[in-house]
Amino acid sequence: MKKYIISTTINPPTKAIKKFDNLKGWNLIVSGDLKTPSNYKLKNGVYLSPRDQEKISKKLSDLIGWNCIQRRNFAMILAFKKGAEIIATVDDDNIPLSNWEENLIIDKKIKVKKYITKEEAFDPISVTNHNHLWHRGFPLQILKNKNKKKKIIETNSNFDIQADFWNGDPDIDAICRMEYAPECNFKKSVFPFTSNKPSPFNSQNTFLKREVIRHYFLFPHIGRMDDIWASYYVEAKGYKVLYNKPSVYQRRNLHDLTKDMKKEFIGYENNLNLIRRLNKSPNNIKDFLPTKSWQAFKLYQRILDL
Repeated sequence: MKKYIISTTINPPTKAIKKFDNLKGWNLIVSGDLKTPSNYKLKNGVYLSPRDQEKISKKLSDLIGWNCIQRRNFAMILAFKKGAEIIATVDDDNIPLSNWEENLIIDKKIKVKKYITKEEAFDPISVTNHNHLWHRGFPLQILKNKNKKKKIIETNSNFDIQADFWNGDPDIDAICRMEYAPECNFKKSVFPFTSNKPSPFNSQNTFLKREVIRHYFLFPHIGRMDDIWASYYVEAKGYKVLYNKPSVYQRRNLHDLTKDMKKEFIGYENNLNLIRRLNKSPNNIKDFLPTKSWQAFKLYQRILDL
């Protein structure tokens, strides 16, 4: 099985990237940006410089723009073109734990807990030992109900997406981080699980089957909702997500939380309505995206189809 890890960075190779670069059985591709050191080099993996990305598609590059995490889409394209059957998308500040490569159950039929909720969305953090927190992208309008008791059933199923959790600084929104500034150690016993409702997952420690890739795109020009809206979109397309135990420690890069909050506001305002509209048709995502973002997505799909 061809397995690829993709990331993007503006830093020299971090501790996380060096560890991912040395994992046997995996191939690493890192997309650079204009701020990435010009002498960036990997021991085993492939580094996509800005020029390399423009060779793939100058038009897509222009539509996405520079100095943004969505440059990772070019690593996704290259991995897909190389025949990747599973792609793991990771951030350069998520240090893999010893169980990272042993934790892959995405392509196996397994019995898992399925949480049944009457709410319009499911917060995966709500069923953990840190249930006072919430996942980035969960609609704030229904936050007060996220910890309501949920029915649990057992399901035997295959999954298209595996979203692994993260110890340390978890993937929560800026408001949550401002209030709690958490340092997490998630109990492994609560995993794995899924839900009957749409739920947010990110691009920082997530495994995707090949069939998902054509529909999974980190949308540019929507701030910090790029991967969140991608998650809601592929779920609306019928792809199933499984949440699994932590397999990285996030030593979060320096962030200005006020700037993060501003970049998340588009989600605070639109996430709940987006979920409602996607329930009617996945194509409704077009109504929430800037023109350049939608054009970039359609071009990305055409490039993968070539």
